[in-house]
Amino acid sequence: MAVVAGALLVLVLLGFYLSWRATRLDRLHHRVETAWAALDAALLRRAAAVLDLAASGGPDPASARTLAEVAGRASRAGEGERELVESALSVALRDALDGRPVEGAGEDTRARREEVLRAARGVHLARVFHNDAVSDTRRARRSRLVRLLRLAGTAALPDYFEMDDRAPRPSPGRSGTASR
Repeated sequence: MAVVAGALLVLVLLGFYLSWRATRLDRLHHRVETAWAALDAALLRRAAAVLDLAASGGPDPASARTLAEVAGRASRAGEGERELVESALSVALRDALDGRPVEGAGEDTRARREEVLRAARGVHLARVFHNDAVSDTRRARRSRLVRLLRLAGTAALPDYFEMDDRAPRPSPGRSGTASR
């Protein structure tokens, strides 16, 4: 009788442990989805801020046209090309804004430029959070027990979002919100 009770206790504890692992995997996958939604929103916010800056005449007319074109492509990019298009927008932003003074610009243009810089930093943070969530989920799914018992169910293995997300440097001499 004691052996049966001991075996039953082991089975119950094993069931609780497996349930905990499956729930943890579910939470990790939910975290990846939430982080992706935040990254997607940050990317769209950056594209909108860049389009707004370009519509105002941007740093100069040639840069404004380039930024508008690249930001427009980023807004419409499909899943397969998104990383490349967003990286191209980061490069275009650095080419147009990186450390350039804004002396001749009006207050409206300065505010739009600072909004672009904030949005670019937000993209960096959102991408870091997303890739951390993906890393944690992939690490949990590598466990032999998880693979053997298929605790992840039919959930797809999440992918990292790799892009050039380095934000342009703020203008020299400006210590406002752009350098925070």
